[in-house]
Amino acid sequence: MEIEMKYTIRDKETAEAIWEDDYFNEISDASSRETVYMKSAYFDTEEGILLKNDVAFRVRMEGNKVVASLKWNGSSSEGLHTREEVNVPVDDPACFLEPSPEIFQESDQGRAMMELIGEERLYSILEMNFIRRRFRVDYGKSIMELAIDTGDILTTCGEVPICELEIELFSGEQEDVIVLGDILKEKYDLIPLDASKYARGLKLLRECYQLK
Repeated sequence: MEIEMKYTIRDKETAEAIWEDDYFNEISDASSRETVYMKSAYFDTEEGILLKNDVAFRVRMEGNKVVASLKWNGSSSEGLHTREEVNVPVDDPACFLEPSPEIFQESDQGRAMMELIGEERLYSILEMNFIRRRFRVDYGKSIMELAIDTGDILTTCGEVPICELEIELFSGEQEDVIVLGDILKEKYDLIPLDASKYARGLKLLRECYQLK
């Protein structure tokens, strides 16, 4: 289960202020601070079988690593996102162009996904390029990661900017994520974000092609 808070950051100056906030010197692991280039692609069949079944198939390049993710049963409210997911490291960078569903064959959800799509081919439906600045924090009874993302969602219908904050729970209590999020929301006038990057890209495609 993935649990995280998401917020829209109003501008890059505010994003920089959050990254440099002295408060995090007290609660963060300084050695965990890093900046990583992310490039993601989301895949589906030509008929959109995965989307119709609330399943997301993502391949992401994280610096020099490639990770495939399968996400399902997602929900969000007032910036709090929860969903089930499976992550699998991938050795072949070509997976980013045309991944095999068999990547996830060791998981129950992966096998269910393979049954859904059968022999259908997977196509990239949208991509993202962004810079992620992140570090781990200890807050309350929990360990979490705070990430600041800036970049763009790329579709055949145009681009959607990314400037957002994510606080992801690694271990501990969901309430700690909410409380820390509330502190930063008030300090930096953040806007709770219920639509994921993927959902925002899909919204643009639906509007462009007048899809339901």
